[in-house]
Amino acid sequence: MATMQEVADRAGVSIATVSFLLNDTKPVAAATRARIEQAMADLGYRRNVVARALASRRTHIIAMAYPALEHKFGTSTAEFFTSAAEAAREDDYHLVLWPVGNDGVELRELLGQGLVDGVVLMEVQLDDARVGVLRETGTPFAMIGRTTELEGLTHVDIDFDTTVADAVAHLYDLGHRQLVLVSGDLDDPRFHAYGPWVRIGDAYRRIAAEHRLEIVVVECSDTTRAGHEAAAQIVRDHPGTTAVLVMNEFAALGVTAGLQRLGRDVPGDLSVLPLLMVPETAAMSNPELTIMRTPGPELGRLGTQSLIRHLEGAAPLPPQLVPAKLVPGESVGRPRSASAEGIGGR
Repeated sequence: MATMQEVADRAGVSIATVSFLLNDTKPVAAATRARIEQAMADLGYRRNVVARALASRRTHIIAMAYPALEHKFGTSTAEFFTSAAEAAREDDYHLVLWPVGNDGVELRELLGQGLVDGVVLMEVQLDDARVGVLRETGTPFAMIGRTTELEGLTHVDIDFDTTVADAVAHLYDLGHRQLVLVSGDLDDPRFHAYGPWVRIGDAYRRIAAEHRLEIVVVECSDTTRAGHEAAAQIVRDHPGTTAVLVMNEFAALGVTAGLQRLGRDVPGDLSVLPLLMVPETAAMSNPELTIMRTPGPELGRLGTQSLIRHLEGAAPLPPQLVPAKLVPGESVGRPRSASAEGIGGR
C-alpha cells in the first residue's frame, strides 16, 4: 500500500501538505489539492479515517436516524437514503444509517460514542424526543420533517398543504364530488403525533371544506392488508364514493387490490390517487397508479446539505417545503356521473 511520503513525492509537495489535506487541518489550494488527489488515485492510496478523526477531532461521518422498528422501509424511503448519501459523498462525508427508535434512548447511547459529526433526523414526530437528546448533547442536526415548535431548528419537509390541494383540485376538475381520504391511524402507538399523517389529515379537511365537499376520512394502518379492509369499509359505508386519496404507499396498493376484489373497476367505478408514492411502487399495481410523487431525492439532498453547511460553519440554508408532484398513471379518470353530464376537466 502506498505511503503518504510516496503521495507527496508524486504530487511534488511536502508530506505536511498531504497531511493538511487528509486531516482537514489547514486549507490547501485547489490546484495543489487536485495534484494530491490525483497522486492518491494513481498510487491507490487509501485514507486512514481513524487517524483523520483523531487529528481533526471530526470523523466526517454523519448519521441518518430512521426509526426502522416503527416505520416500514419502502421505495420512497430508499430514495431519501440514496440521495442523502450522494450529497454527503460530494462534500467528502460518509453517511451511515442508524435505525434507532423515536424515544431517543438508542440515539443517546450512540452519540456518547463520538462516532459521527452530526445527525439527519427522519420520520419526525410533532413532539420528537430525539430533538431533545440532540440538543442536550450539543450534536449538530437537521430534520427531514417538522416538529410543532421550529424556532432554531434546521429543517426541510414535504409541502403537505400544496400536495393535498393539488390532488383534490385534480380530482375536482375531473368531476369528482364524493371523495374519501384513507388516512393514517394515529391511534397506532408507532404513529402517535406523526407529523406527515397529522398534516395531511388537517390539510385535507380544510381543502375539502373549501371545495364544499363532504369530509369523509377512513383511518388505516401502513399495510396492504389494512388497505384491503379500508376498501371494504368504503364500499360498505360510503357507496357513492367516486375517488379515494390514500396516504401510505403500502395501504394504497391494498386499497386498489381490495376494490378490485370487491368487483369495483379502477378507475371506472372509483379512482385511486396515492398522496405520497414513487413511480416504481405505482408500477406494481394493475392498473398503474396515478400518484403524487414523493420528493424524496430533493429532500434527502437538502437535509444532508443543511447539516453539512452547519458542520462547515457556512450560512444556513433556509427552511424549505417541497410539494409532491402529480404523475399521471391509469388509476384516475372522470367519474361516470360527470361523463354522462358532460362536466369536469379544465
